[in-house]
Amino acid sequence: MAAFDTLPAILQPKEEDIQMMLSAGVHTGTRNSDSSMTEYIWRRRNDGVHILNIGATWEKLILAARVIVAIESPEDVIAISARPYGMRAVLKFAHYTGCQSIAGRFTPGTFTNQITGQFKEPRLLVVTDPRTDSQAVREASYVNVPVVAFCDSDSPLQFVDVAIPANNKGKYSIGLLYWLLAREVLRLRGSVSRSAEWDVPVDLFFHRDVEELKKNEEEQAAKLEEAAYEETPAPAPEAEATSNLVEGAGATYEAAPAAAGETYQAATSWEGGAEGAAAATGGEQW
Repeated sequence: MAAFDTLPAILQPKEEDIQMMLSAGVHTGTRNSDSSMTEYIWRRRNDGVHILNIGATWEKLILAARVIVAIESPEDVIAISARPYGMRAVLKFAHYTGCQSIAGRFTPGTFTNQITGQFKEPRLLVVTDPRTDSQAVREASYVNVPVVAFCDSDSPLQFVDVAIPANNKGKYSIGLLYWLLAREVLRLRGSVSRSAEWDVPVDLFFHRDVEELKKNEEEQAAKLEEAAYEETPAPAPEAEATSNLVEGAGATYEAAPAAAGETYQAATSWEGGAEGAAAATGGEQW
């Protein structure tokens, strides 16, 4: 690939990686643009949306991964995301790379006020959006902490040391970027082989809406109920035969006592007794 000639062959992307980035909309910017992001913008569409240079995105991803690996202790790296679409991605990135994460609102003074209970002293900061995470970026500049940030076409680059041009507003784009960055970090550390695919699916890094999950679960439960109702079997022929056999046995049982009763009555009738007694005494009478 001519666009990645500056990278060694081992660090160049595969065709699958580029297809995933295009499918997730990593190259799609916004209608506005910042003057500091001009060098990362490839062109502008007819509808006014800026298209980012995906080659620069990959090169900066590799650079950011090399910067993260250069930190001796992974816990000295903090990934931050105040944007809801990036919270899950930040947590998963911290889980697989061993760094810390701050998902949600950033408490002012986390890097500067030593009295606070959540005071931290990181050596590197990874932010999802330098605009929404501006408080963390500003405090990092106070304590001389380098910042790696995913920057859209309208993102300010003040106090940002490594800017990764990418779409930082879509949930699929953010999840894929963090997945690619985590995979590259593990590959540089030697934890994951480049010859084999990473066994962690990218879906784990995507944001999941609670309401959508509940709706999907309800739909699946309804489908299972319908399938179970349709698959309910009809009465088997063996069961009908068994019931008929039981009914026939009951009828035989009723007929048998009736016949026994008739025999008993015939044997105990006075007429039969008198004839039997006469026959036994030779016809003698009292």
